[in-house]
Amino acid sequence: MATKTNTIHPSSDAMKTIYPILLIISMVHLLNDTIQFIVPSLFPILKDSLSLNFSQIGLISLMINLTAAVMQPAIGIYTDNRPKPKMLPIGMLFTLIGVVALAYAAHFWVVILAVMLIGLGSAVFHPESARVSFIAAGPKKGMASSIFQFGGFIGQAIAPVITAFLFVRTGQQGVVWLAILVCIGFIAQFYVAGWYGRRLSPAKKTEAPREAGPMAPTVSKGYVILAITILMILVFSKNLYVAAISSYYAFFAIDRFGVSMAQAQIILFVFLAANVIGLMLGGLLADRFSKLSLIWFSILGTAPFSLLLPYSNLTFSVIWIFMAGMILASSFSVIMVYANDLLPGKIGLVSGIFFGLAFGLGGIGSAILGNLADSTSIDFVIYCCAYLPLIGLLTIFLPSDKKMRASVREAGKSSIA
Repeated sequence: MATKTNTIHPSSDAMKTIYPILLIISMVHLLNDTIQFIVPSLFPILKDSLSLNFSQIGLISLMINLTAAVMQPAIGIYTDNRPKPKMLPIGMLFTLIGVVALAYAAHFWVVILAVMLIGLGSAVFHPESARVSFIAAGPKKGMASSIFQFGGFIGQAIAPVITAFLFVRTGQQGVVWLAILVCIGFIAQFYVAGWYGRRLSPAKKTEAPREAGPMAPTVSKGYVILAITILMILVFSKNLYVAAISSYYAFFAIDRFGVSMAQAQIILFVFLAANVIGLMLGGLLADRFSKLSLIWFSILGTAPFSLLLPYSNLTFSVIWIFMAGMILASSFSVIMVYANDLLPGKIGLVSGIFFGLAFGLGGIGSAILGNLADSTSIDFVIYCCAYLPLIGLLTIFLPSDKKMRASVREAGKSSIA
């Protein structure tokens, strides 16, 4: 008796890369992450308009990231078994409500509710959009992952620039203008949801499409758990460093160098723009070097600049923050491809773990740093964060690419036998 398998609806496009869909998803990713990263960029404005302390700022960061940390893996696991194309536009509705609430929030608790809605919108967006990217990739999975992530990195980079040139002038209520962009994103997601639904076979109504990646699912469970755990810790340390710099370096720069709020946002833009360049650099190097080599490059290359950053003058600080941001981001695409290879058919789960859980844990760490700043100083927090990239030394426990390929070959022989 034949068993029913989960398949993508057959079509002539099955082996093609669907660039229009990838570009739309990337642009919506840009919008989603712009809004999510505008929240920490707004902290100096919210601190003044609502008379917040650093602990409250840390709690805002905690709630937006905790929402993502809890909801993204849960949604990813659910949609791996039951794909829901209509969740794409629904996620944008959560974001829209959160943006409007944030713009007109007159109390701290309203800000908390607003950022949780924005976090929920992001939690809905990432797992299903990552699956759309995977399906639209055809045979070019790595390239599609880079295109998808590129939009998110651009969004993160331009968030402080928008804050510097718009919200510093318009204040908190100026955030409501983002609602227009969210409406455009809703329309785009509605279109993508239609395409996504048509690409799934009738079997998708109860189960998710599964495409085998280059790594066999019979690789030992212990190996997968070890590798995924280490990769998650690496992404956590990267995200915590990015969250710390995004949330608190503006205050450090204002106090240390006497720069204006707008100038401090430009420094953050340099850091986040460097992340985008690093993502592109990592994609180029991935074709020539092993995954493990690129991860080591990211760790050993970032550490000297992160350690120098708190002790340098303004000019060198801008240089160091650019170098740290660029090298730090260079291995992220590699880590995502590595994880998807380890867990074929679990795109939502991988997205939830690395876009949601590790990102959210970084936000929780950022909230702890906010309390630390209140009890000590912003300077002390920035000094401590300089050592975060060194957590990546845990890479020493990851198997080499050669061992990985050998494990896959052995798994293949065992399955044949």
